[in-house]
Amino acid sequence: MSRPTAHDHPLEPYTAKRDFKITSEPKGKRARVGKSLSFVIQKHWASHLHYDFRLEFDGVLWSWAVPKGPSLDPKEKRLAVHVEDHPVSYGGFEGTIPARQYGAGNVIVWDRGTWEPVGDAREGMEKGKIVFQLHGEKLAGLWELVRIAKPGDKQDPWLLFKKHDAWERARADYDVVGALPDSVIAKPLGLVEAREPKAAATAAGPTPVATRARHELAGAVKAALPEKLQPQLATLSKVMPPAGEWLYEIKFDGYRLMARIERGKVRFITRGGHDWTAKLKSLAHEVESLGVTSGWLDGEVVVLDRQGVPSFNALQNAFDAQGTEAISYFLFDAPFFEGYDLRKVPLAARRVLLKQLLDAKGTPRVRFSEDFVADARSVLQTACTMKLEGIMAKRKDAPYVSARTETWLKLKCLERQEFIIVGFTDRQGAKGEVGGLLLGYHEGGKLSYAGNVGTGWNAKSGAELHRKLVKIEVDQPALDAATVKPGRWGRRRAGGERWVTPTLVAEVSFAEWTLEGRIRHASFQGLRDDKPAKAITRERATAPAQATVHVAAKKPAANRIGSIKVTNPDRVIDPTTGLTKLDLVRYYESIAERMLPHLQGRPVSLVRAPSGITGEQFFQKHDGKVSIPGMRELDPALWEGHAALLEVPTAEALVSAAQMNVVEFHTWNSKARNIHKPDRVIFDLDPGEGVAWEVVQEAALLTHTLLTELALDAWLKTSGGKGLHVVVPLSPRLDYDAVKAFAQAAVQHLARTIPSRFVAKSGGNNRVGKIFVDYLRNGHGQTTAVAFSARARPGLGVSMPVSWDDLAGLKSGAQWTIATAREYLSFQKTDPWEDYWKSRQTLSAALKRLKG
Repeated sequence: MSRPTAHDHPLEPYTAKRDFKITSEPKGKRARVGKSLSFVIQKHWASHLHYDFRLEFDGVLWSWAVPKGPSLDPKEKRLAVHVEDHPVSYGGFEGTIPARQYGAGNVIVWDRGTWEPVGDAREGMEKGKIVFQLHGEKLAGLWELVRIAKPGDKQDPWLLFKKHDAWERARADYDVVGALPDSVIAKPLGLVEAREPKAAATAAGPTPVATRARHELAGAVKAALPEKLQPQLATLSKVMPPAGEWLYEIKFDGYRLMARIERGKVRFITRGGHDWTAKLKSLAHEVESLGVTSGWLDGEVVVLDRQGVPSFNALQNAFDAQGTEAISYFLFDAPFFEGYDLRKVPLAARRVLLKQLLDAKGTPRVRFSEDFVADARSVLQTACTMKLEGIMAKRKDAPYVSARTETWLKLKCLERQEFIIVGFTDRQGAKGEVGGLLLGYHEGGKLSYAGNVGTGWNAKSGAELHRKLVKIEVDQPALDAATVKPGRWGRRRAGGERWVTPTLVAEVSFAEWTLEGRIRHASFQGLRDDKPAKAITRERATAPAQATVHVAAKKPAANRIGSIKVTNPDRVIDPTTGLTKLDLVRYYESIAERMLPHLQGRPVSLVRAPSGITGEQFFQKHDGKVSIPGMRELDPALWEGHAALLEVPTAEALVSAAQMNVVEFHTWNSKARNIHKPDRVIFDLDPGEGVAWEVVQEAALLTHTLLTELALDAWLKTSGGKGLHVVVPLSPRLDYDAVKAFAQAAVQHLARTIPSRFVAKSGGNNRVGKIFVDYLRNGHGQTTAVAFSARARPGLGVSMPVSWDDLAGLKSGAQWTIATAREYLSFQKTDPWEDYWKSRQTLSAALKRLKG
């Protein structure tokens, strides 16, 4: 990737990708450096929705594409792909990039403001770590960008994340991308620091455990530092983790190493209990520079290759050649820290403490093992593409246990484990070199044969292996005879095999196990001296049981939307998409400003689905035993013989209803102040079985044509289900009977005129292959799904107001869902229903024309 600091003309790549005769994007021109540095985040709907994060420096905008957008939650680390520098003038660009141009699609300015680097930004860009303060209309506080792979690849991936300070917010409580989706040019907010003053954000080091133990470090116990501590081990798994709170780290190709710190001095202890401090003196000094006086830290030592990928072979070479300065230490846990036993503290909290320590005092060789927020399958696929060994999956709420557990799982790209070398063969034509290694493992008190490996070393390392093995050669194999074919190895060298005392351990990758218990397509990775041969067993993948994974059973944290507590936020309400109750509540929160004009002053019926859309659903027209906060009861006299009707008057009532499992909102055609006189007439285009979507579009157009001939303006919206709604606003002069009679007459006219398309009778059998334009929605007490309401159907479609010009481009009546509707609206510059509210029309002339 080209770098703004290493290129004479940093905007050349930007200019080369664009034809400025076609696109309205600003031309590439370097700006003068001002007193303050600007930043901008542009929301870009091209082939897919993403966010372009840009920081001004040296007269250009350093730029990253962030697929999921920023998060105020420090636990949410968002992928940010470094792209070409943009001109500073691009920071104000909003509009449409034409088709067949680079980045074709719509662009809005999602956030803007100024930024301040913490330290040398130019050096940070070169080294791959930029820490900075943001002062924006939506984002503020301390942030970090860190490169996760070295440059030179096809892409230059980084991570963008919020650092701990007063501006952080857990995503479960607040999602800034979903809560504030619109352009700050169209809807300026002013600086968030002025709207919501907080204590100044700082880059301070970790809060002492003693202070934090009462809060997020619940479970911390003051205790003496133990002399020994066995590491927690992971279980090999061939299936993705069960549903739950998991984090994912890279599975490092190195040696597991515990750091015991007492009075500020470090000792390195291997998994087998060996002291490696003397082998890693300089690394021990770097760990001591963290300033920890007492504790146990858990991690892995590795050597990174030129692509930034851990190399086990390079690690071995570093030890063999005494080149241990190349070894890095990636820390991922802190079971003891500064006088406290943290083993019962949830993993996520232990890692926050560790990350704060390393953010403040870490070195290029002592680093934090980052975790990734995504689904397990995607993270594993990325790891395999990068030629990594695999990933680690860990329960966020898990304690630290000195045993093999199912709260830590290994997910591997290839099968890989340690084996005991039980014998070898000579290489043909090369005396003094190994041709193959014979492997075994312990199981059931026996040493079983696992097969052989014949690749993974060169002439030099093959000769070194040969010298080591000859020194421990014996006459008879130590293998259990039952695991070997009869007569195969009756005496020494019968097949060229030479036997050794089973003390050396080899790490081997392979494709699979055969039914006979042999490994196939194996490759030698190196010798291991951090594990004793007696501890080597066959790793068997398991599918972890849900019950075992939930070590500390606890209720999910309640979420809040504003002042409203959302209970059971993670409950899936649509199994076809995985959308949750919290997704629904957040959708209604984000859409309230647009939806309320369609709800206020109008009686409403609610569709509730307490156990999700696949469970029981029921209409609610009146207040029940469990009242919905903010919901207003209308005058009971409005509908004699019935209980008081309900109204949704405020955003609080709308969101409270969603919290109370309301999925759909249906409204009357009249308002409470003029309850008997409708102010609209609705034509609900309901396609029968076998009707293609193109026919539904055509029917809407024909209905619109008829209404135009009747001198009536009409507006269009999707139903959120199978059809479309055509809405005609009225001055409230006629009663329900008259308005319903007009609607019925119009539908009958369509059915008579075009009987191949329309039918005027309800019922499924009557409309097979045709469209019933439902006029019955216009009767007294009848309701229709209101604009922007979700529908309790698979996908959770949304009833979306659109323009007549949009009709031809619609794909279905449920084109937008609660997951996509608000994002779509953030790019719309005009309201297609803006003139709806100004309409003052009656049915007098239309009735006469229809009769004529």
